[in-house]
Amino acid sequence: MRTGTPLFPLPTVLFPEGPLPLRVFEPRYVDMVGRCMRDDEPFGVIRIEENGKSSSESQLCRIGTLAIIADWFQSDGGLLGILAIGSLRFQLHATARQPDGLRVGDIEELPPEPQVPLPPEFVSMSSALQHLIQKLDRLYQGIETRFDDASWVSLRLAEILPIGLEHKQHCLELEDPLERLRYLRPLVRLSR
Repeated sequence: MRTGTPLFPLPTVLFPEGPLPLRVFEPRYVDMVGRCMRDDEPFGVIRIEENGKSSSESQLCRIGTLAIIADWFQSDGGLLGILAIGSLRFQLHATARQPDGLRVGDIEELPPEPQVPLPPEFVSMSSALQHLIQKLDRLYQGIETRFDDASWVSLRLAEILPIGLEHKQHCLELEDPLERLRYLRPLVRLSR
């Protein structure tokens, strides 16, 4: 159990090994990024539940992803930009607020998914993913590709497909990559 992990609640889902470019402007998050970079520590990206409440009162999903800062830059307007890469998934057990409003959590890291050979029935989904990643070249530049790994393919499809956040969150929570691919198959057909 990790205690006091800084949390970055967002209306998005970060997947293991996936890129997340962010512009950081709130002082509490600028400070958090600075501490994470200085201490070489991850922060937790966790989706805000869509319940109509303000972000300060909103509920957080129970599963999120630890993020590692891979790169940073200062924009002309003075905003801090970072590129975070998803690491391990985690389960959120409890949260607290620091005096500056930053949420921190007690989390349990979930084991990484094993690499699973891609069954022939999902080869067309892997081909569709290859085509999508070529279109998104800049964002995925430098990220290792494994188009023959069911886990990697299913996670990339879940993050790239234009599907609702509830579908993305469900995919993050699934522990079986083949089950995730079966779940995504009709959504891949709809997005074509």
